[in-house]
Amino acid sequence: MKAALITEFDGSVDLEVVADPTCPRDGAVIAIRACGVCRSDHHAWKGADPDVVLPHVMGHEFAGEVLETGPECHRFRIGDRVTAPFILGCGSCPDCRGGDPTICDHQQVIGFTGWGAFAERLAVQHADFNLVRLPETVDFVSAAGMGCRVTTAFRAVVDRGTLAPGEWLAVHGCGGVGLSAVMIGAAIGARVLAVDINPQALAMARDLGATETIDAAAAAPDVGDAVRDATDGGAHVSVEALGLTETFGNSLRGLRKLGRHVQIGMPVGAHATPSLPLLELVYARQISLVGSRGIGAARFSALFDMVAAGRLDPGALVTARIPLSGAGEALRAMDEFRGHGVTVIDRMDA
Repeated sequence: MKAALITEFDGSVDLEVVADPTCPRDGAVIAIRACGVCRSDHHAWKGADPDVVLPHVMGHEFAGEVLETGPECHRFRIGDRVTAPFILGCGSCPDCRGGDPTICDHQQVIGFTGWGAFAERLAVQHADFNLVRLPETVDFVSAAGMGCRVTTAFRAVVDRGTLAPGEWLAVHGCGGVGLSAVMIGAAIGARVLAVDINPQALAMARDLGATETIDAAAAAPDVGDAVRDATDGGAHVSVEALGLTETFGNSLRGLRKLGRHVQIGMPVGAHATPSLPLLELVYARQISLVGSRGIGAARFSALFDMVAAGRLDPGALVTARIPLSGAGEALRAMDEFRGHGVTVIDRMDA
């Protein structure tokens, strides 16, 4: 099969012919029809994720068709249109059985602990537990971002942040997952404030439902104060969607008393250990800090219901479609936070 292969971190991403994946006994092999290019892929390409071993194939936001199933896969058939969360649970541990596969001790992460979907084919283990059928109303390109960005934002905003209609949601960082959070917050009836330094990203946030926007570069160093001024005393829920120390601090300072901070962005390197204003914010304002990483397959149905009802349009996030050979250029563009929206690979043989 063809795959976008990296053999050195921060190096070229080359289209190569590699061996087809072997189908797990309880798994399936998927013919990839589309795959999103995510900032987490950028982290992997840079060498910031310790699970990535070279040579490597990235990509975790996939949609495609079942090509082959193992003898212990019973719920899926050849030709089924599917996607999956990027965190694959074992399906049998207490966490998985309790509905929390994202903290499974035996998890595998597509495109990180194993080869991913920047390729013509992908093997998925524990398919009966992890694969998700796509409704006919969701095309492959729209679905490609749902395995990470839209689904991750949904769990962060709805399940972890418990955002309610009428509350203020602040979103710090309007990349793919941040824009997804904006769209979901607006869909459930919250008032949404988007914060970024990119005018195009802020314009797109407004198109997706943000009622207020803040240019963080213009508001610096008082972004938190600007958020509180714009939200009548502070956001009820604030999402950090970049994994940066600066935006983490801005998110905390923009909360109102008893507010909830949700960490979606993956902090790597020096950003993994930021200072925390424990007395001023956590103790005095009594704010809550929660992490959110991925989503389980069982929660996709709630998202699909919102799509079917016309409340969400994941395809609205897609601003660029590229061939597989363009993966390297798309990753390089993330070095400088250029562009906006979501880039999707939709031609896997070129």
